[in-house]
Amino acid sequence: MEQLSAGKKLDRAFEKLGKEKSISFELDLDTDAASLKALDATSDPEPGDEIPDEAAELLSGAKISVTVESRKPIEESGEKDYVGMAMKISGPDGELIEYRVVGDYTYIRTDVDAVGKAVGSPVPTAEDLPPEAGGLKKVLEGEWVKFDTEEMQKAGAGMGAEPGAKPSPEPSLDARTQKKLLEALRETIAREVDFTTSGGEDGTEHVTATAPFRTLITELFDEIRPLAGDLPPGVELPTAKDLKDVPDTKVTADFTLRNGELAEVNVDLSKLAEDAKVKKFGLVLRMSEGTKPTAPAGATELDMEELMGGFAGAMADEEGLGGEGLADEGVDEDFPADDAA
Repeated sequence: MEQLSAGKKLDRAFEKLGKEKSISFELDLDTDAASLKALDATSDPEPGDEIPDEAAELLSGAKISVTVESRKPIEESGEKDYVGMAMKISGPDGELIEYRVVGDYTYIRTDVDAVGKAVGSPVPTAEDLPPEAGGLKKVLEGEWVKFDTEEMQKAGAGMGAEPGAKPSPEPSLDARTQKKLLEALRETIAREVDFTTSGGEDGTEHVTATAPFRTLITELFDEIRPLAGDLPPGVELPTAKDLKDVPDTKVTADFTLRNGELAEVNVDLSKLAEDAKVKKFGLVLRMSEGTKPTAPAGATELDMEELMGGFAGAMADEEGLGGEGLADEGVDEDFPADDAA
């Protein structure tokens, strides 16, 4: 009876989430920089390709906060029903990237210097840019900028496309396919996962789910495979052969419920990394009230041509491809780019 009771409690908690019109959560890695370096070492990186210390520190302390808002309950929502989205990536020393979609615009601000140091790739400064790249300077200075969302999607879809070709529609999942995927997940969990439950204080309860990792994901993809035709173009599902080397060690997820509602999820993945002798490696997801996605005041509007052109020019200067650098590369800098067909 406990198995059914614990699983049903968790199922009902997810049903409650699906009926909400707004969901907010925070995701972070439960690990440290030394563990990430040890994991990286097991992949035998080429000399010089090891994860930088700065990147390991950043990832170990990074948090991703997300809020999604819809006109309808989340479980019934399609792409056109979502009216707002906000995402923020923070590091040990503060916010790195913030992204919002409100109305017709997408808003972004970035601590470009901190991101560049973390990935070991210095970026140009605002002083390096020509006067005509005024909008891009705002980006490098960490201020809010905004784009017309539709134009940004068209630019992304058109990159690499044949001249004159119409952009492909944005890949998305309709509500019907989302429900089928959710049902596939529920059926797999009911079949492969062992549940236990324990009480807590002040209406808090813990539901612990344990399952062999390879078996769980193999069964899940087997359930999803009949839906492959409904997935966005380009989505390829791994085969059983692809998954055969995945460890079948049991992993554990601890779900914290407060008054029947999902409050936190802790997934312990350390046993999957035993070869690296990692003692602490997991994922933590915390549900939160969040804040309604709103348009930040004073954002500078950019068009995609301005952004891509200014950034490409700045990066060319950084790499020594401007002026004499172009000649060194065998490029005729007097050749008019507009005439290149």
